[in-house]
Amino acid sequence: MHCQPAAGRPAAGFTLIELIIVMVLIGALAVVALPRLIDTNDWRLRAFGDQLLAELPAMQRQALTQRRPIVATISGNGIAFAYVGGASLGSLGCPTGTSPCIAEGGTRSFTFNAGNSGRSLSGSNTSLPITVAHGAYSQAYRLEHETGLVFRLP
Repeated sequence: MHCQPAAGRPAAGFTLIELIIVMVLIGALAVVALPRLIDTNDWRLRAFGDQLLAELPAMQRQALTQRRPIVATISGNGIAFAYVGGASLGSLGCPTGTSPCIAEGGTRSFTFNAGNSGRSLSGSNTSLPITVAHGAYSQAYRLEHETGLVFRLP
């Protein structure tokens, strides 16, 4: 037994075009509104810390391979890399909307392959703490004097 619409009365339901328009509107709202509803700062700061763990050893390898000292200048807004007395090698800046993202104040420096000796030295002759922090997120790292190794602290 089939239900048939009364004469002159359209069938109930939505057309395919109406469904597609609703899906497009929901998709547009998800793209625009969802990032504002979900706080992604913690994820971006974690990614910044992971990139920090990758960039520092890479600069140390580059300094040793090229036999040229490289200085890492650490500030609240990120880390800049340059040859000693020479050209810039780039920088690792804080994620958008989280600046400053390094908790330690002031500017500090760390030299990889200092004096072409293979040693990595901090300006303070001690291990450098680097704390990536903004809002409720905080993760500490330590850049070792002499070896240039970087560790994530618990």
